[in-house]
Amino acid sequence: MFPFLRRFAGFALPLLTALASCGGPSSPTDERRVFRYNQPEALSSLDPAFARNQANTWAVTQLYNGLVELDDQLKPGPALARHYDISSDGRRYTFTLRPNVYFHDSEVFPGGKGRRVTAQDFVYSFRRLLDPVTASTGGWIFRGKVLENAAGEPSDTAFVAVNDSTVRIYLQEPFIPFLSILTMPYAYVVPREAVQRYGKDFREHPVGTGPFQFKDWDEGNAIVYHRNPRYWRKDAQGQPLPYLDAVQISFIQDRKTEFLTFQQGKLDFVSGIRAGSRDLILHPDGTVREDFEGKFRFEKVPYLNTEYLGIQQDPTNLRGEAANPALRDKRVRQALSYALNKPELIAYFLNNVGRPGNSGFVPASLPSFSEKLVPGYTYQPEKARELLKAAGYGVGKALRLRLGTVAETKEITEYLQKKWAEVGVQVTIDVSQGAAHQENVDNGRAAFFTKSWLGDYPDAENYLALFYSKNFSPAGPNKTHFKNAAYDRLYELAQLEQDTEKRYDLYRQMDRIIVEESPVIPLYYDEVVRLTQNNVQGLKPNPMNQLVLERVRKL
Repeated sequence: MFPFLRRFAGFALPLLTALASCGGPSSPTDERRVFRYNQPEALSSLDPAFARNQANTWAVTQLYNGLVELDDQLKPGPALARHYDISSDGRRYTFTLRPNVYFHDSEVFPGGKGRRVTAQDFVYSFRRLLDPVTASTGGWIFRGKVLENAAGEPSDTAFVAVNDSTVRIYLQEPFIPFLSILTMPYAYVVPREAVQRYGKDFREHPVGTGPFQFKDWDEGNAIVYHRNPRYWRKDAQGQPLPYLDAVQISFIQDRKTEFLTFQQGKLDFVSGIRAGSRDLILHPDGTVREDFEGKFRFEKVPYLNTEYLGIQQDPTNLRGEAANPALRDKRVRQALSYALNKPELIAYFLNNVGRPGNSGFVPASLPSFSEKLVPGYTYQPEKARELLKAAGYGVGKALRLRLGTVAETKEITEYLQKKWAEVGVQVTIDVSQGAAHQENVDNGRAAFFTKSWLGDYPDAENYLALFYSKNFSPAGPNKTHFKNAAYDRLYELAQLEQDTEKRYDLYRQMDRIIVEESPVIPLYYDEVVRLTQNNVQGLKPNPMNQLVLERVRKL
């Protein structure tokens, strides 16, 4: 038995049996054919319709595929669709499916043998995502984009199976990032038979087309996948993928214990390090401490995440101190930015994991990002004092504000509090539970708040949508209720612009408006830290922080 499997004895027998069968009856079990990773956050479902967070997304990515997928440069390309065509008006997407793709073997199919995937399966999967009965968190990827009926709901003709191997999607209007949206796990294909057989229990009886197939789930303890012997993809040499025989997911919640387990060689990979472990592993300048040099592979790459402060522009739902009109003065908002030393913040509290938010809202990991073309706010405390004085605050009239946050960011917000105090702004920090904080922000009851935006897909539109006036929360992502006619016009033009560089120019114009009007204060553009054992090959990080295991080997 593998050392790590002793903790999960119920899973050891099926996993070892599968490994022995892969190598033949006389082949010994080889730990190098098992990839082990930990999932500290709760995993709620193995159904792609609920792939709303990293835990669920990583788990379903190993089991399913979609029509298209992201390449190493985060550009969408063929997956289960061997090729696709977009009409000249940008409203019709036609996908031609690969002929050799089969669902995993399962009891839901006659004889237990997985059947071939057809265009009808995609039509079913997409409509299921929009069905209120499913209650998926992912229906937004199609709502407001695909063809709608008179009632404003997605039309029956939005998704069409032309024949078994051709599926079409019709949009109301061109939407340039739509292909990137289709790479999301929400758009993975599922078989009707499995959903009908298991109902809501499909979450723990997944049937997909991916490189691995489900074996066992001891909820809260471990999940085990086995290699899919009928996987459709081969490598450049014609060798069937995946190379691994199994994947094992553990659920160690404590980050220090997770790192210790990794140090002991019982995990192959760790993503993200928290404050305690960060100081243990990294020097303040972000380099690896001498104790760990060469013992594992350390990678730090840009992440599609912007950490920011939001400032509510709509006083409708603000009460008491939160209704203070000071934050609706642009000069005050700009002063709050000039007062912050963002490089110092990253060095002191994040061991230089992250990049100072000295540009707009779009993070540095996206190709349209340009600090030169979208200059933001640097540390200029004198400028902050000048703006506050011009707005009527200073000696004799102190500016007092309240900042809503959660426990995880309390240390950082106390640093911000200190920097604001240096320019004469007194900020009280209100710490709430995550759910309560989120509800206050979504419903416009927080005047000043901490937040982050992790990109759903790799296009700046996903970030700039947070300031489009038709996207007001709670229904949309515009948490600050920012409204600007010039911004809206640029946003709508960008939706139609098919020339990439021209679209990027529109994105930058929009981001410059956000810098000027300051409904948000970007603190930093996040980075992903990954620790990988030296014997692991083929595991590539990217700004989406995806976990793709089909080409991973262990030496």
